[in-house]
Amino acid sequence: MFIIICLINMGVISAAVLIHYETLFSLAKLLPRLGNPRHRVLVALVGVLIAHTVEIWIFSVAYYLLNANGSFGELTGNFSNTLLDCAYFSFTVYTSLGFGDIVPLGDLRFLCGLESLIGLVMIAWSASFMYLEMQKNWGDLR
Repeated sequence: MFIIICLINMGVISAAVLIHYETLFSLAKLLPRLGNPRHRVLVALVGVLIAHTVEIWIFSVAYYLLNANGSFGELTGNFSNTLLDCAYFSFTVYTSLGFGDIVPLGDLRFLCGLESLIGLVMIAWSASFMYLEMQKNWGDLR
């Protein structure tokens, strides 16, 4: 069971990191082609937000499937076993907001801890990417 949960966790995390990397790589190639510096920053921001949302939904589906399986633990509290509840839980974990109204039990706890760590790293990576884009595109506006 330990090996299975580790493989699942690695798969979900790998998917999230790959999506984020590919999004930032694609944005870095696309943005210089846009004429207006304001458009570059807005497209970058929207692209980064979409990437975060897709990553969160990947974790949501993992929570939903693992919770439905039952042998990997469960989500308890203000939780009604829906994919939307899993998405809400994933958004709070990824952003480290953690309201605490849904609580993981069992092996699901490990994925939650990893999602918080990945969320922190991905948000920091996005912030540094946006900072560099704003430096490039707004540097002449001073």
